[in-house]
Amino acid sequence: VFGKDALSCAPTCELKFKDPVQAVKATVAEIKANENADMIVCVSHSGTWDDPKKSEDELLAKGVPELDLILSGHTHSRIREPIRHGDTYVVSCGEYGKNLGSLTMAQKADGRWQVTDYQLIPITADIPADAETQEVIDRFMDTVDEDYLAQFGYTKDQVLAENDVVFSNLEDLGKVHTEHNLGDIIADAYVYAVENAADYDGVPVDLAVVPSGTVRDTYARGDITVEQVLNSFSLGIGADGVPGYPLIEVYLTGKELRTAAEIDASVSDFMTTARLYCSGLNFTYNPHRLLLNKVTDVYLVKDGQRVELQDDKLYRIVADLYSGQMLSAVTDMSYGLLSIVPKYADGTPIEDFEDVILTENGKELKGWDAIARYMASFEDTDGDGIGNVPDYYNTLHDRKKVEDSRSLSALLKKPNRFAFILLGLILTVILLVVCLVLLLRKLVRKLRRRKKAR
Repeated sequence: VFGKDALSCAPTCELKFKDPVQAVKATVAEIKANENADMIVCVSHSGTWDDPKKSEDELLAKGVPELDLILSGHTHSRIREPIRHGDTYVVSCGEYGKNLGSLTMAQKADGRWQVTDYQLIPITADIPADAETQEVIDRFMDTVDEDYLAQFGYTKDQVLAENDVVFSNLEDLGKVHTEHNLGDIIADAYVYAVENAADYDGVPVDLAVVPSGTVRDTYARGDITVEQVLNSFSLGIGADGVPGYPLIEVYLTGKELRTAAEIDASVSDFMTTARLYCSGLNFTYNPHRLLLNKVTDVYLVKDGQRVELQDDKLYRIVADLYSGQMLSAVTDMSYGLLSIVPKYADGTPIEDFEDVILTENGKELKGWDAIARYMASFEDTDGDGIGNVPDYYNTLHDRKKVEDSRSLSALLKKPNRFAFILLGLILTVILLVVCLVLLLRKLVRKLRRRKKAR
């Protein structure tokens, strides 16, 4: 089962989803009609949420009580005790193989099942590897080297750089709404890869954008290998059918770049996969200001210098294919108020983002490969023959600056058009209330006069 949230992750996939509960009901009915099943288990990619009214697998458990067990995925939830609705249990052991879920169930007299033991067992380095399983894994990894990475000139164990920087963890990238050095280095990698590609067209990249939804891992201290970089950006596939989201180029006006900053500031709290991390664009926002009016300053950075945006000028933006596909979902979430129209260099709107995929020597330039190239370009500062991640990434650079002030001046300064629209709506409501009160007073006086006349 694919959750409704999948539509926001792949808004242009053109898949049509049936109602999950109705789809599972139909499947369960088919099983009951054609099989003699002792237990019915649903392996779900809908997930559980803090709010039970929105928790899709809990809604599924309530809506299809014939299910005995739901193995829940997608939301990375670590369910410490099974969630129970009637005779249906929902379990999940968390994310990225950090835990092994152990579940024991016993059949009751009525044929249904109950949990008798449930454990989440942490996967740690001191657990001895199973030799046969490890042999199969090794064969798969050799296949990755031979059938995939060889296309790009890499091997999985190849060391790209040495790292002494403590990068943000993956959870913070989506939850802590500020600049993160993990987002910074990936966005910088996009710019580097495009401007240093073999067939670079000479047009500078004004900015690169990375949404948190595409980043799947951080970089630990020590050697950074090709495998680690691939794991950090492993999603998607290109028009070429090769795994990995490719980079694309689009053009946006300065006005639309201000809107992009506002999307991050206002919308990404409701859609954390849309948290944006930029190279070349800096902005300041105040989380306490009105929705759609949180950003107070936006500007480009060129060679370390501030450059003001021009509303009607087109700027060259590099992102991954996912980012382009996500725009329609963001527009829908803001009910069309925050609309961005990606364009070609001549200003013509882009209809298919696969038409603007960036290539090198006829091959798609993949996002993860851009990161690997950037890592491999770092200067060798300790003389051991391997580049070192620059100290630059030890600090932040006001790319996304949070102005955490509730002062009246901070809340009201630099209002944008949405602030004036909201102000107009408030004044309209006040005017309607005043008119209603006056009308009621007039009616009351009229009624009193009629009573006196009698």
